[in-house]
Amino acid sequence: MKLLALDTSTEACSVALTVDGKIWTLDEVCPQQHSKRILPMVQQLLSEAGLTLQQLDGLVFGKGPGSFTGVRIGVGVCQGLAFGAEIPVYGVSTLAAMAQAAYRLHQAHQVVAAIDARMNEVYLASFQLDELGLMQALSTEVAAKPSDLSGPVLKGHICAVGTGWKTYAQQLEDWHKTGNSGSEDLAQVHHSPVILYPSAQDMLSLAATPFRQGQFIAAELAEPTYVRDEVTWQKLPNRS
Repeated sequence: MKLLALDTSTEACSVALTVDGKIWTLDEVCPQQHSKRILPMVQQLLSEAGLTLQQLDGLVFGKGPGSFTGVRIGVGVCQGLAFGAEIPVYGVSTLAAMAQAAYRLHQAHQVVAAIDARMNEVYLASFQLDELGLMQALSTEVAAKPSDLSGPVLKGHICAVGTGWKTYAQQLEDWHKTGNSGSEDLAQVHHSPVILYPSAQDMLSLAATPFRQGQFIAAELAEPTYVRDEVTWQKLPNRS
């Protein structure tokens, strides 16, 4: 199995390549430089592995949520590469990728991933590890103010990942405390200082089973996940 994954949905730019179990990765935090950096990063990994695009079995892209412009860049680049190489594609949630990283780095079994969505909002979803060691969503992905979050929350040990927890830590912890009010199994939230952005290598982990099951699709069918309506977006200084 030869798959290449790329993500430009946040301030980070990430590329990963797996060839029969061996993995190459590149991760850079480079706001507003994604369109300049992503293709050289892809070429660097292919060169290190001694492969061409045409030798790959498929491409994986971060489908969001994240920066509106960043998500579009990632999907567009993936489609362009896939068209040229005539290979299929598959989209992976950026929030799910961060949850998977929490298992890879911290052996976490329950994760709440939150990306700072600007405009006083976060993109957020909860995840739990399945028997195959893959993170499965327990909630739909939402874009909301931390103070407006509602619905069920996780109990027990929780790993908190993403820039949303860095920006709105107290508000998100208050949400969990409120949701666990009266429970004997209170949530214990542990922040990961190293998982702020999604990494393409975790997208490869989440895409392996769909690839084997034939769930990859034609490049023209690739779609992003914005969560928040396009009309609510506004250009902010120093943001991609």
